[in-house]
Amino acid sequence: MKKFGRSTGFAVSTLVAAMSFAGMAQAGITDKDILADQMTTDDVVSNGLGPRGQRYSPLATLNTETVKELRPVWSFSFGGEKQRGQESQPMVKDGVMYVTGSYSRVFAIDAKTGEELWEYNARLPDGIMPCCDVINRGVALYDDLVIFGTLDAKLVALNKDTGKVVWKKKVADYKEGYSLTAAPLVVKGKVITGVSGGEFGIVGKVEAYDAKTGDIVWTRPTVEGHMGYIWKDGKKVENGISGGKPGQTWPGDLWKTGGAATWLGGTYDPETDLMFFGTGNPAPWNSHLRPGDNLFSSSRLAIDPDTGKIVWHFQTTPHDGWDFDGVNELISFDYSEGGKTVKAAATADRNGFFYVLNRENGDFIRGFPFVDKITWAEGLDDQGRPIFKEGGRPGNPADTDGKKGEPVVSAPSFLGGKNWMPMAYSQDTGLFYVPSNEWAMDIWNEPVSYKKGAAYLGAGFTIRPMNDDYIGVLRAIDPKNGKEVWRYENYAPLWGGVLATKGNLVFTGNPEGYLMAFDAKSGEMLYKFQTGSGIVGSPITWEMDGEQYVSVVSGWGGAVPLWGGEVAKRVKHLNQGGSVWTFKLPKES
Repeated sequence: MKKFGRSTGFAVSTLVAAMSFAGMAQAGITDKDILADQMTTDDVVSNGLGPRGQRYSPLATLNTETVKELRPVWSFSFGGEKQRGQESQPMVKDGVMYVTGSYSRVFAIDAKTGEELWEYNARLPDGIMPCCDVINRGVALYDDLVIFGTLDAKLVALNKDTGKVVWKKKVADYKEGYSLTAAPLVVKGKVITGVSGGEFGIVGKVEAYDAKTGDIVWTRPTVEGHMGYIWKDGKKVENGISGGKPGQTWPGDLWKTGGAATWLGGTYDPETDLMFFGTGNPAPWNSHLRPGDNLFSSSRLAIDPDTGKIVWHFQTTPHDGWDFDGVNELISFDYSEGGKTVKAAATADRNGFFYVLNRENGDFIRGFPFVDKITWAEGLDDQGRPIFKEGGRPGNPADTDGKKGEPVVSAPSFLGGKNWMPMAYSQDTGLFYVPSNEWAMDIWNEPVSYKKGAAYLGAGFTIRPMNDDYIGVLRAIDPKNGKEVWRYENYAPLWGGVLATKGNLVFTGNPEGYLMAFDAKSGEMLYKFQTGSGIVGSPITWEMDGEQYVSVVSGWGGAVPLWGGEVAKRVKHLNQGGSVWTFKLPKES
């Protein structure tokens, strides 16, 4: 594979490349393009291959019969020494791929040849405080702009043809622990972003900006008690508190540093005109310091994209004491039951339970474990609320020596039955394909007090594998009955996204470096290719000149080697990297 030369400039590559690309300029991305993304096969213009985030493609040239002939056609290196976790999903429009790399970099690549068109490097300050590696999960496309978030909590809009900055906005103060890692969401001309930083006692929020100008439209905090605002005629107007009064489900002033980071971004359902965002752990981790449900932490929120109003919420882990978060993607889908169409949405939570909700009102339809072992809860009640297991919560330091509470063994670990890595839904099989992990943790609580910009945990932990021969499990799950239809067990943890296609294929990657394709119905592995570094990004597929392509980012990293305890030791030999691999079938002679 050819390794292409790198740009050393701050913003863009050579003038010649920029001028050449400018000559290729095409029409900009519209709201209609984004809404139609799932069914248009010649591009990928949204994170999740459509705003609902189903990660399903109607392409079928690649299928169970032909996938064995899949060949790499080019590999593009991100270059330099910044070879950390690469969790990006590429975008493709008019023959150009847009992809982010670690340390807040963006690349435009000729999708036919793999040659660089331009590169943008954010000038990051020394004091950034990313929790879980210096990753970025992708860009948003709108009009003639490429928009992404940076590790110092800025939104940056670049011209798609040159990579030059069009506008830049500060979303939050990185010195307080804020950062941006998710791919932004574009809804009705607005760029919607969440924030990262839940381990630093920040206050989560969802915000909307005018995609063309960067002007703020509204802000909605995700911790009960904080004010929301909307901007009208350039003036900031109070738009109500975020669903409750200060202290209603929080003790004292703990809501002021309550966490609930919206660090994974959101999905959008045009039928209900609702965005779905998940919120992270309450702060601090030590739950004995904050009795109550601690809204709206560890929850799924349905948000009005025009005003930022929280229309409904569903809390997966009330009074979270295990760092289970609630950010995992909520995917809209329909199914038939009793002759009626159910407008549902599904999520696989870090806490080990899979939830099916009514996406119109947030009502609980059903829930069930999707991992092999759950120790912190006995199950879910008829409202979907967990039935806490006696002795499953880490102990209160005040009940012992005041320095360390009684430890417990908890499964899943805080890295979750499923973490950030997005699952896929096939419209053909009706199954969700869930990248999951089987691991446990020893966890204990400690005293802690808030200090601006400092870690705000109040807990210690050690993560361990539960099986000698595997940690990761790719599962095919029927959301109508909770049945596991098939599974693939992987030695290292699974940390990358999944793609399903009309060709009866499921694609994903593993930390061992393989891009893999499975039969969507049976789970049989039909294809694997070694990319040279671990895959923790999300694969895509699209059509160009009548041929179906598949691309995936390769580069081992993310939270596992940083936070993984005994698990991190198991995968310490894996090499870091930073590249995009692109594949297609050979042409018939």
